[in-house]
Amino acid sequence: MKKKKIFIFIGLVVLIFIIFIGFLVGKDLKEEKKLLEVFDEINLLSNEENIDIEKLNQKLNTTETSGDYAKVEEAFKSYLKDLLSNITDIINVLDDEQLTNILTIENYKNDGKEFLESKEYLEKTINELENLKNEYNNLFDEEKVLSYIKSKNLDDYYVDLYKNEFVKDISASKDEAVIDNINTLISILELSQKIIDLLCENKNAWDIENENLVFYDDNVANKYEEYINELE
Repeated sequence: MKKKKIFIFIGLVVLIFIIFIGFLVGKDLKEEKKLLEVFDEINLLSNEENIDIEKLNQKLNTTETSGDYAKVEEAFKSYLKDLLSNITDIINVLDDEQLTNILTIENYKNDGKEFLESKEYLEKTINELENLKNEYNNLFDEEKVLSYIKSKNLDDYYVDLYKNEFVKDISASKDEAVIDNINTLISILELSQKIIDLLCENKNAWDIENENLVFYDDNVANKYEEYINELE
């Protein structure tokens, strides 16, 4: 009778253990499913024709899973926030109104003939674009993407989940048009530097008359025209 009670007790312990393991597995499956849903939702938001930045940021700044899955979620969201920040910085530079004003009569009047502000702005902007371009390229390097999950010290299962569901699609999402646009703008800015340097080095060869740029030296005028034509 005593042995029977012991066997019953052992059976109950095993049953409880099985139920507990089943609960954990069920919870894990539920959290993994939720994580994959979060992946999909962010992917949809990121690929909309007109991206709702506010909605995307709200999604990236919340954690919807728990446990180790939350760490995986935090890793890829941290990566995406860095990528979004980089792209936002690039757009802000590309949309800077000052870029279109450098070679205007108004700027020639206000900043000529030393062009101190124009020179500083052009150099700063070129350096900024080079840094942003390098950062953009670096963000699509596999080791860089994996660094976000490696810092979480997770089991291989979760690292593999991150790799298989997230990293594998990263390189394909890189937009080469971003790099092309940056390179094009850098070329324009470098050409603008040549124009500003030309005007600065030949202060007595030009002036502003009736809101027009006039030259007193044909060589300087021809070089200026050559640079302007390159811009077009």
